[in-house]
Amino acid sequence: METLVWTCTEKTPEPGVFSDMLEERRRNSDLSYALRTYSPQPYKGHPPSSARALHQAVMDSQYLRYITQEIATESGEPVEVIREEASGLLEEMAHNLQLSVIRLLGYTLSKVFKSVFRRILVNEDGLNQLQQAIQEHPVILMPNHRSYVDFLILSYIMFTYDLPLPVIAAGIPLMGMKLIGELLRRSGAFFIRRTIGADKLYWAVLSEYVKTIVRTGSAPVEFYVEGLRSRTLKSLNPKLGMMHMVLEPFFKGEVYDISLVPISVSYDRLLEESLLAHELLGVPKPKETTMGLLKARKVLEDDYGSMHVCFGQPISVRELAKGRISRSQYNLVPRDLPQKPSEETQAFVNVVAHGVVRLQERGTVLSPWSLMAHVLLQSPEGLPLVTLTQRTAWLRALVLKFGAHLDWPAQVSDEEVMSSSISLHRSMVCCEGGRVFLLEEQAPGGEASVSPEEAVFRRAAVVLMCASYRNQALHAFMRPALVTVAMATTPSTRKEDVFTNFKFLQELFSNEFVFVPGMAAQDFEEGCLLLVKCGALQTSDQELGVTEHGADTTSCLRAILQPFLQTYQVVFSHLTKDSALVFTERQFIPAVRSYCLKLTIAGELPTYEALSSDTQKNVLNALLRMNAVTKTKVGDQSELRVNRAAIQRIGDILAGRIPPQSAAFSRL
Repeated sequence: METLVWTCTEKTPEPGVFSDMLEERRRNSDLSYALRTYSPQPYKGHPPSSARALHQAVMDSQYLRYITQEIATESGEPVEVIREEASGLLEEMAHNLQLSVIRLLGYTLSKVFKSVFRRILVNEDGLNQLQQAIQEHPVILMPNHRSYVDFLILSYIMFTYDLPLPVIAAGIPLMGMKLIGELLRRSGAFFIRRTIGADKLYWAVLSEYVKTIVRTGSAPVEFYVEGLRSRTLKSLNPKLGMMHMVLEPFFKGEVYDISLVPISVSYDRLLEESLLAHELLGVPKPKETTMGLLKARKVLEDDYGSMHVCFGQPISVRELAKGRISRSQYNLVPRDLPQKPSEETQAFVNVVAHGVVRLQERGTVLSPWSLMAHVLLQSPEGLPLVTLTQRTAWLRALVLKFGAHLDWPAQVSDEEVMSSSISLHRSMVCCEGGRVFLLEEQAPGGEASVSPEEAVFRRAAVVLMCASYRNQALHAFMRPALVTVAMATTPSTRKEDVFTNFKFLQELFSNEFVFVPGMAAQDFEEGCLLLVKCGALQTSDQELGVTEHGADTTSCLRAILQPFLQTYQVVFSHLTKDSALVFTERQFIPAVRSYCLKLTIAGELPTYEALSSDTQKNVLNALLRMNAVTKTKVGDQSELRVNRAAIQRIGDILAGRIPPQSAAFSRL
């Protein structure tokens, strides 16, 4: 398929002026706010469908009738039994949006948000564009997912600004929370099982339910294209199941167009920062229960700074598809019958989903702490406050040249910005005697002594918390940073050779960072242009070179990627020297964690970030994709087989010991 030229390759559009929606809430009555007249302008002026009418439309659809009849024929069960099962699945998943519950939540959330956030900033230009889009076409709201707070913030904003309330795809564990599950259902949540597998009936009910909402435009559909909440605050590669469902009505000509709205939610400080870091270190995720929520309410007594919600420019699917995808295949089969999407359609959906994630990144508003975290992680022993201030200010100038959005307080000295950020993140950083350093997690009950293993995990928890805030800014540096790493590991200065190395790095890190498929050349050019823009790189038609004053910039950018480079190499080392040739998938993370722990205690591993289970899994997925590890199903487990020679070659390429073209990998 012809490469899709994305808006995200152009200059990042300015989000416009942000307004603090809590300012009015602090001045006026929350009860008056919740009970005020709510008069949204819906799609084509149609009132939203009731939950009962939506249920009936799904059950009466020819598509679901066809599937239930097919399953009945295959299973030998009466079709009535299959349809009753389908109705039960629909009851399990369906939303029951009620304005009265939204009013209750509006009142409650106003109290909570005013307690925990200093400001909730929303770009009103984006909201105006959204309001227009909702009246013209079915709208898909696509926020990133970083916190449980994400789940209802859009409904809160839509209610506040008199926009139609969305229906929201949610994981089914939330449904099991007593009272809370039903409250969420009546707030517009519809619940999806985590694992569907080959359950043909469930897929049919879910897809028809989603497609019916899109076809009728009865409400904006909100879902997280990343699928899961990011535990590292980095963007995740998109999951495509829901994306196919929401786009199918357009492919089949059932709607003229669909508007996709990328939404970027960013936090100065995350409520779950400690929980996420411990999950990365292997502590099991707490079960989502009402009692757990009540026990966690003490976190609401703390200060979490500001939240930014940036609504991106609505994207027309019709414009994206023009000249790039043929919908004629759908004319050959009745619309009501199931049809597997063509390779062309699947590739289109994949590129669109990745492009939306990139636009989410571009709309992210960074805090000063994101940049301070970069500096602190590169100075593990701490550094003087004046040095932290100088280096952060330098990094601020660089990230602004790279086109990122930064919420840096105006008319406030840099020293005050540093002090304010340190105070906000006092759970992980401290300033004493003019020196700033990361803290270590306190032992429960004030234990006087701990084991070496426990000491490592406590230090690692704080490092991973700090790294998560650095990760919020990684997208702004990623492409120029990859160019600098490629240049450092390429013996020649020929642009073509550096680009070959750049493509290898993108392939290796494509689970770690988000790259739009088929855009490697554009990403390379973007990285080079940004380096030229900041005066670090000089280029000709055939050559690349670091300028006289560019060494500091290129060194800084390489250092940003250093923890990932080190983690990948240590996992390679484990698999080639310490691991069995064959092991199960369940054995992989504990074995790698034990290996990294041993090296850290011995002082042989310079980064605590190697203990992150998410990064370790990304290394494994990269090796599977590059055919250096193979997976086979054995019973109910997956067995992994290591090709040590192939992994060694990948490690040698990453270290610059051999060029990429000397290794034969199918996707390089």
